[in-house]
Amino acid sequence: MASCAAARLKSLCHHPLFIILLALSLLQTITTLDEQEADRVAFLPGQPRSPQVSQFSGHITVNSQNGRALFYWFFEAQALPSKKPLLLWLNGGPGCSSVGYGAASELGPLMVNGNGTGLEFNKFAWNNEANLLFLESPVGVGFSYTNTSSDLDNIDDRFVAEDTYNFLVNWFKRFPQYKNHDFYISGESYAGHYVPQLADVVYERNKHLETNQHINLKGFIVGNAETDDYYDYKGLVEFAWSHSVISDQLYKHVNNVCDFRLQPRSNECNHVMGSVYAQYDMIDIFNVYAPKCNTEQSALFSTSHSTADTNAKKRFKGMRMFSGYDPCYSTHIEDYMNKMDVQKSLHADTSGLIKDRRWSICR
Repeated sequence: MASCAAARLKSLCHHPLFIILLALSLLQTITTLDEQEADRVAFLPGQPRSPQVSQFSGHITVNSQNGRALFYWFFEAQALPSKKPLLLWLNGGPGCSSVGYGAASELGPLMVNGNGTGLEFNKFAWNNEANLLFLESPVGVGFSYTNTSSDLDNIDDRFVAEDTYNFLVNWFKRFPQYKNHDFYISGESYAGHYVPQLADVVYERNKHLETNQHINLKGFIVGNAETDDYYDYKGLVEFAWSHSVISDQLYKHVNNVCDFRLQPRSNECNHVMGSVYAQYDMIDIFNVYAPKCNTEQSALFSTSHSTADTNAKKRFKGMRMFSGYDPCYSTHIEDYMNKMDVQKSLHADTSGLIKDRRWSICR
């Protein structure tokens, strides 16, 4: 029996159809590896020489008909990446960059330094424990683009979830070695919508594997999430009043004319909320106890070399970075990401479609 089975196997191996299928499989594997290696980032301008960081970046097509492609930045785990889970990170806004915020200023291994000229290694990066995948979503954010301008008028949460799901399917085709890793979806702020809605799409598609690729979803993580406009706006107003950002009179006026349970809000409510936001013109909304970034003052300091100006620069920098917080970090990140050598190293504009558009941390 064994000899018969061996004979049949030998016969099959010499069958022309088998040889063709084997050749096609090998060709597909080689193509995948070539695409993956093409996305490898060898080194970024201003990157520390040590420790080594294994990173990839580029575009993944999510809709070929409309020419939509999302930009990603991927960091393999610092140790044993083949045994670590894969974590997707999404920033909110909506419309803010996960590359700019998540990767370059929060939890990635390479963070833009205090003057936007280079990078610093983050020893607390999450890729100590997981492989980190940062995605700029939806289209129009950061380096992500569409060839169909009407797409930008049709973006809603469902649109974003579908595009992100398509991104994952196609990203796993480019990085098949991560297909069976435990997969987690994470994010902050408006990702309180993005994350659970994407998780739901993945969960539902996994029920129909005859038409969909299985994604090994294990859970999701959301920090400081916006999940309900009522609590988000009410909390903003309460915080502003309790921290003396707005007056008692304005606080009472908001509560008299605004019912945040109603959508859309009334014109009167929109007007009074405009007055609330106006109070933040001279205050950093993310840290009311820190001075707001003064980019004009920063630019003045950066072009002056006198002793007096140098001392003033030190005092200013010390003031704005007390407790480790720099209100100008968004500006530093934009300065770095708009350097042509940085964009080239990140494979951010291989299509030529975004060369005339300045990269912004939020759209």
